[in-house]
Amino acid sequence: MSKDKNKAKGDFGERLAARELVKKGYEIVKRNYRKRDGEIDIIAKKDNLIVFVEVKLRYGTQNGMPSEAVDARKQMKIIETAKNFISEENKSNFEFRFDVIEILVLEKIYIRHIENAFWE
Repeated sequence: MSKDKNKAKGDFGERLAARELVKKGYEIVKRNYRKRDGEIDIIAKKDNLIVFVEVKLRYGTQNGMPSEAVDARKQMKIIETAKNFISEENKSNFEFRFDVIEILVLEKIYIRHIENAFWE
């Protein structure tokens, strides 16, 4: 897949995921938070909870479910990037959670929000 197509696919998935989070009462704090260590697709907040969300979208299941792509290496990058955000934004007084939103596009779009998908 070309870089432009990959970016468009990622943007599409992130828009769907952000809409799902807002429907559930979350406020979107940042999208595509990037640091040298990695990137966090969506940072959302609800009450005293900050959620770091990885979004995975796939067209079909021939390569497994979307969430299966969030392996241990990817999780560690997200955790390190989240630590940067917490310290930069002085948010250590909040609770934190790492979620995955998987989006599967078949004949229709399936969205599954996996809360506490991983942790340090």
